[in-house]
Amino acid sequence: MSAVDTFPLGASTTLAELADDPHPRLALLRAHEPVSWLPELDGWLVTRRDLALSVMRDGTTFTVDDPRFSTARVVGPSMLSLDGADHTRHRDPFAAPFRPRAVRDGFAAFIEEETDRLITSLAPAGAGELRRAFAGPLAVAVVTQALGLAGTTTETVLTWYDTIVRAVSDITAGLDPGTSGDQAYAQLRGAVEATVADPDTSSLLAAAAGRLTVPEVASNAAVLMFGGIETTEAMITNALLHLLGDPGQLALVKDDFDLLDGAMEESLRLEPGAAVVDRYATRDTVLGPAAIRRGDLVTVSLAGANRDPAVFPDPDRFDIRRPDARLQLAFAHGPHHCLAAHLARLETRIALQRLLERLPALRLDPDRPASPHGLVFRKPPALHVLWS
Repeated sequence: MSAVDTFPLGASTTLAELADDPHPRLALLRAHEPVSWLPELDGWLVTRRDLALSVMRDGTTFTVDDPRFSTARVVGPSMLSLDGADHTRHRDPFAAPFRPRAVRDGFAAFIEEETDRLITSLAPAGAGELRRAFAGPLAVAVVTQALGLAGTTTETVLTWYDTIVRAVSDITAGLDPGTSGDQAYAQLRGAVEATVADPDTSSLLAAAAGRLTVPEVASNAAVLMFGGIETTEAMITNALLHLLGDPGQLALVKDDFDLLDGAMEESLRLEPGAAVVDRYATRDTVLGPAAIRRGDLVTVSLAGANRDPAVFPDPDRFDIRRPDARLQLAFAHGPHHCLAAHLARLETRIALQRLLERLPALRLDPDRPASPHGLVFRKPPALHVLWS
């Protein structure tokens, strides 16, 4: 019997459906085919949380180190696309500034200043679009500051980032990404090389160049910038969408900003900015109901795992007081857990509180509705809001 016959739900699942409104289909797959073969993906999709954890924890059986890995095809080998000792060698030079205490000590004041500057420029209008005019520029400013990237602007970095994201998404969807992603990465690599070569710069990039080659520094800077911007822009935008779309939950937060932490985790659970992560089987193995062959693509649906009712009762409900919301897997798990997760949380916490404090009666624009979209990276294309 073929995989199409064994996994009929997977056979009828389209990538367009997963990009537009994936959650009903993911719920069906999780209940009936928790590891399913999707012909449109040309690989397996894992939607149950326990099985997702098994894949992400086992870097020996399920690796990222494969020439098909989408991000590596754009920016080359990096901590994101290597495992074992090579992964450690690439990741360790960048780790220190992203530990919890270092994040608080090193970035809180800068984030507060940048957040206030952006809100001050928006406030007089009474209306605005907060993804591109606020969340994106904030994320770019913070990650550029963290890396110490010199000689560029927020607008330029956003352009590189958008182009690289499109190329990675096209590869994942089986499309020809063209050359624009390569061109954007070449420009980013040039900026990294100039930063490292500057004798007056004491940046994280320059420090990493003492342990890695300059091309390796550039590849890792690209994935840190790419991940730092994508994770945080989506995290802020999706959290705003969830909070502003639920007046009862929003009122609770306004009465007690300590509830923002729960709101952030619950938003991450409901709509992780990165919906999937890819792995490749290094050997024949069995995962749940599936006999996986060496070389098979195994895609973990973080969006599916995060709504597993075995872990999260009433999983489609936004509940900022959910006691186990931090069990969400939006930052992945295992060796490839997001390096800058603490920084993303700090940025989002400051951004949400400042917006709610400084923009009275902040609310969604009813004439311009928003919803998340994307196969790999999910957030609203735009988030239009009003305030008094």
